[in-house]
Amino acid sequence: MQTTLADTFRNTPEGDLAESILRSCVHCGFCLATCPTYQLLGNELDSPRGRIYLIKQVFEGATPTAKTQLHLDRCLTCRNCETTCPSGVEYGKLIDLGRALVEKTVGRGVRDTATRAALKTGLLSPVLFNSALKLGQSVRSVMPEFLRSKIPASEAAGVWPAPHHARQMLVLQGCVQPGLKPNINAATARVLDRLGISLIAADKAGCCGAVAHHLNDHDDGLNAMRRNIDAWLPHLDAGAEAIVMTASGCGVMVKDYGWQLRDDPTYADKAARVSAATQDISEVLLAEREAFKRLLASRSPLPKKVAYHPPCTLQHGQKLSGGVEGLLVDAGFELTAVAEKNLCCGSAGTYSILQPEIAGQLKTRKLGHLEAGAPEVIVTANIGCLTHLQSGTSTPVRHWVELLDEALGAAAP
Repeated sequence: MQTTLADTFRNTPEGDLAESILRSCVHCGFCLATCPTYQLLGNELDSPRGRIYLIKQVFEGATPTAKTQLHLDRCLTCRNCETTCPSGVEYGKLIDLGRALVEKTVGRGVRDTATRAALKTGLLSPVLFNSALKLGQSVRSVMPEFLRSKIPASEAAGVWPAPHHARQMLVLQGCVQPGLKPNINAATARVLDRLGISLIAADKAGCCGAVAHHLNDHDDGLNAMRRNIDAWLPHLDAGAEAIVMTASGCGVMVKDYGWQLRDDPTYADKAARVSAATQDISEVLLAEREAFKRLLASRSPLPKKVAYHPPCTLQHGQKLSGGVEGLLVDAGFELTAVAEKNLCCGSAGTYSILQPEIAGQLKTRKLGHLEAGAPEVIVTANIGCLTHLQSGTSTPVRHWVELLDEALGAAAP
């Protein structure tokens, strides 16, 4: 795609990056077929190609409007288009640039600004979030159904084995996952413990930075990344083998630390090291697959029908496909056929709150495919997808590693 940057953006880091990405696009249109918002809305400006044109116009000097911002806001950042694109367009990086530039120019109304500030404050404060969650759970039984479906029932975490193995790995607890689904990381710790690996959490690590970053508060996002790097590096120096991610949305962000902090003279190398050490739990277990299979050899069968939803952040962001399914099959679960596995469920971080109508349509569409095979349980690999899908179905929705924990629990010691 030919570009002529406005003087304002020539020879700037943002302009150079935008131009390199824009020029890689050959506007073939393959992305339209796999874009969730284009499929729902049928407007090319709500497709990757359309948004690329909008961003191109802004970098060439056009003045963006609130309508420009709306089309960019409607993007889920699912990055399905990147998987589809034959030219390797780095759309995720471009949409981040475009959103930040447009917001700086157009601004936001009082209501939108307040909503985004509340989201950032509430989601990033464990005290505020967990207090509000517990209050909601305490009155959940008397709520109308449409509200009750949005508040998950409380659950126990189960035992987290104390560290006692020579092999150790770190885990990111995350912002909301410990409150919403505390058993996910505990189940991960139990699975790894059986494989001779102790899972530990660094006390000072917190949000991965994705919430602030995707709300266009890039400074707060970068500060969160620096805090986590400082918390994790001493453990890596002491021999921790990896930083394990049980939420694929966090995983794709942490694997991007090296890129995000590439120009920070103090943190660039440290960030690259952290990104290189980061693995999704599926990657960890695939590396231990033979030992995992030996443990499963003595298990009692758990012939449960399972529908698996691969989050966009896992299959498109991290380019990890097939591993979770293979491990579930190893454990004896029957996977049902699911159509349109490549499409987003509509969760997309804060998207389901900021764009509820589109998110709701995508959730209904996704659940229709997931429930077509009459599964006993739906599993996924990201807390956002899990809670979003659960709000629309009575079928249990769980993290897939919890099923592996149950399968190993059925095995003889």
